Amino acid sequence: MKIGYSFWGFLGNGITDTPDGGRSHRRPFIDALRARGHDLVFLQADRDRLEAGDDLDGRYTFDSGCPGIDVLFLEWRWAIPGRNTTECGTEGHTCDLHRQGQLINHYTVRQRTPTVIWDKDRTLRADSVWRGTSHTAVCEAALAPTPGARSLLFPVADGLLASADPAALAARPRDLDLGYVGNQYDRDEPFDRFFAPAATRFEHVVAGKWARTERWPHVHFVGRVPFEAATGVYHRSLATILMLPQRYAAVGQMTQRIFEAVLAGCLPLAPADIRFVERFVPDELIVRSSHEVIERLSYIREIAGTRQHADLIAACVDRLRLFSLSKQVDTVESVLRGLGQTAVVERGAA
Repeated sequence: MKIGYSFWGFLGNGITDTPDGGRSHRRPFIDALRARGHDLVFLQADRDRLEAGDDLDGRYTFDSGCPGIDVLFLEWRWAIPGRNTTECGTEGHTCDLHRQGQLINHYTVRQRTPTVIWDKDRTLRADSVWRGTSHTAVCEAALAPTPGARSLLFPVADGLLASADPAALAARPRDLDLGYVGNQYDRDEPFDRFFAPAATRFEHVVAGKWARTERWPHVHFVGRVPFEAATGVYHRSLATILMLPQRYAAVGQMTQRIFEAVLAGCLPLAPADIRFVERFVPDELIVRSSHEVIERLSYIREIAGTRQHADLIAACVDRLRLFSLSKQVDTVESVLRGLGQTAVVERGAA
């Protein structure tokens, strides 16, 4: 199929001053779709070239018009006041939402092109018309998606899982007990409960955009780091804490941080109130309080470099198979087949 793919972000390393977490998995996902025989054209601005000066060796096609496609695939965008809700050309304006509206009007509404919406940030309203339209399908990166939606998790390449070496990762010297990479958005509550108390006792660092930090003067915030530097933080850290916004935790939506950390040998401690938490981490890494975080960190520090340490990393790698790229591409192709069958039935009825 020819897929018109809309995303607002980067395929390469991009720029530092951006919250685009999709860089960890978008390009492998797209390359896997291409490897399955699909032809992709990208329908938003080429930010890699325009902002990062990276043409990605000319491997990908971008189109600012409305080319002929078989399927429209949207990484869903939402209204961000003062950014994409302002008039085109005004300072600070981004045109992702306007462009998405144009694509939906042209393809989904007028041409009734089969459309897949990947609601990666859980911002599509529960009563959205697109949840009940025959030629649209909604996917969410959650184990318990909204009724009617399909579960499409953030993917991790099968090859990375196969090549992970827990013993080598455990043997790696690490100068930090606790590291975190990610932005503040809706994470103050788990940060207060789990990270901040531990930060009084352990060597740590927090990388990302945290604009309101006055209540945690003892925490070492270093600001945003380049995308490729995130792995360096995890390589230095014995453990991290998986802090999710409540709207993610309630439905078992895990971010890409889990596989970024685990594949660097950084053990992820997971709050027990994350739904399906036992599917993401082994029991030893589930925490219910700051006391348990401190207890587990002390234990991890004691076993660092040992067989027990390697076994914990191996158990985490094993759970990452839930996110395997091949499984997620299978899901997309299943969704596409379903939309194709619906289109055939509708044409026959017409």
